[in-house]
Amino acid sequence: MSRQPLRIGNASGFYGDRFDAVREMLTGGPLDVLTGDYLAELTLLILGRDRLRDPELGYAKTFLRQAEECLGLAKDRGVRIVVNAGGLNPAGLAARVRELSERLGVGSAVAHVEGDDLVSRGGWGDGVLTANAYLGGHGTAACLRGGADVVVTGRVTDAALVSGAAAAHFGWGPEAYDELAGAVVAGHVLECGTQATGGNYAFFDAPGRVPVRELRRPGFPLAEIHADGSSVITKHDGTGGYVDIGTVTAQLLYETGPARYAGPDVTARLDSVRLRQDGTDRVRIEGVRGEAPPPTLKVGLNALGGFRNEVVFVLTGLAVDAKAELVKAQVEDAFARAKSRPAHVRWELARTERADADTEETASALLRLVVRDPEADAVGRAVTGAAVELALGSYPGFHVTAPPGKGAPYGVFRAEYAAQGDVPHIAVLPDGSRVEVAAPVRTRALEDVPEPALPEPLPAGPTRRVPLGLVAGARSGDKGGDANLGVWVRTDEAWRWLVHELTVERLRQLLPETGELRVVRHVLPQLRAVNFVVEGLLGDGVAAQARFDPQAKGLGEWLRSRHIDLPEVLL
Repeated sequence: MSRQPLRIGNASGFYGDRFDAVREMLTGGPLDVLTGDYLAELTLLILGRDRLRDPELGYAKTFLRQAEECLGLAKDRGVRIVVNAGGLNPAGLAARVRELSERLGVGSAVAHVEGDDLVSRGGWGDGVLTANAYLGGHGTAACLRGGADVVVTGRVTDAALVSGAAAAHFGWGPEAYDELAGAVVAGHVLECGTQATGGNYAFFDAPGRVPVRELRRPGFPLAEIHADGSSVITKHDGTGGYVDIGTVTAQLLYETGPARYAGPDVTARLDSVRLRQDGTDRVRIEGVRGEAPPPTLKVGLNALGGFRNEVVFVLTGLAVDAKAELVKAQVEDAFARAKSRPAHVRWELARTERADADTEETASALLRLVVRDPEADAVGRAVTGAAVELALGSYPGFHVTAPPGKGAPYGVFRAEYAAQGDVPHIAVLPDGSRVEVAAPVRTRALEDVPEPALPEPLPAGPTRRVPLGLVAGARSGDKGGDANLGVWVRTDEAWRWLVHELTVERLRQLLPETGELRVVRHVLPQLRAVNFVVEGLLGDGVAAQARFDPQAKGLGEWLRSRHIDLPEVLL
């Protein structure tokens, strides 16, 4: 147990993130622990396909190459590494890292966490390729207490990489809820890498910001975690980007929803989070309260859903609507003649053209056809033929953005739940001994937090029709088939306006795509934020690619671009 702050950084936000980040974080300044998040819902599907081809795979191969470059450097600097790159095969990746360490003469002690992979249990339904429970951080903590220099996990929650390391460092027990919740919140801020240091940030171009050149290569974030669970989010000196209350708020809202942020070890109360600027590129997180975790664990299921194909028709110049109607009718006629209409056919017309445009591209709209079917043939030749054979007999200016090809398999994601005690959670220590992590003794069923008392509305006054984004930031993302959309403002005065203005009904007006869907709003006054969950917007999830923006990454920016009657006092 230590009372000294734990300095913990992150070097990966997804499988494919900046390769050099591990070295940058190890050489950029002092660290105690370096984490890497390689997993996402789509990643597990990719790794599942890898495992089908070769049962020895199923892990994020990028990490092995990073380890080859940096394992010795981490050992020399006394930095312990915790990554979820094990994916579907943490034991396999741990063995490869151990072999690598021996070959390099580094002598790293390697441990891993397993138990999350439940696919062999069966009963998940047809076509399920992966079934992984989201484990917590106590297995990681056991590995670190057992002397590990490197800990490889499978599907743990992203924040558990940080909370597990903090629990080991400070000696927190399973019922240190406030401390664990504070570390979970810090872990959530770190997990997406440079999104905490100015990446993808709504106000990146606001007056007074660092020059855009500083955002070309933002530094990765780190947290100084204290024994009481409070933390300071910062970055190494001299790296690009910036850390302020806005960048941290944006990441806190990313892919979250209710005020009760449930995890396998603790439920963190996001409505208790307090942020304050603690100097240049330093934001202090304090006041986080925690509660007992829920009695169940989320289990993410990836299945092969069938096959999909796509054609994008370019409609240039005049009569865009008429051109679209003609080609749609022709393709549908071709499907009828072939007697092989795909099970799901979706058309989307993006009116990207401008009148009297000075380039052909800006004079063009895009008509997107997406088809899906359980059978490959139904989205293959039947679709390519229907599109290509129109080349000389359709609308004037006919062409497509790329020749259509064969149908490609797509995935479907859904979540199930399993009782905490029914899922094994095993820490395999460097000496090969196995430590079973006990399920929580206390649990608490999730409950909605009543909407807090709202501040007095802003007094009526003159308004101006302008984009919402002049005063409000937003960040959005995906959770399976649902979209999360967090919106925040930077002043108390703007908060008095936003919380009364941006209701569910108003959101439906501004984003008509949400009109027929269930939308839930969560109010977080201490962050001056409202967080929306739009259920079903993304269909079967990102791997199904049913929507133009399948991960809802741009949903928040679309909202910010919508014009609204904004009080002039806020401008």
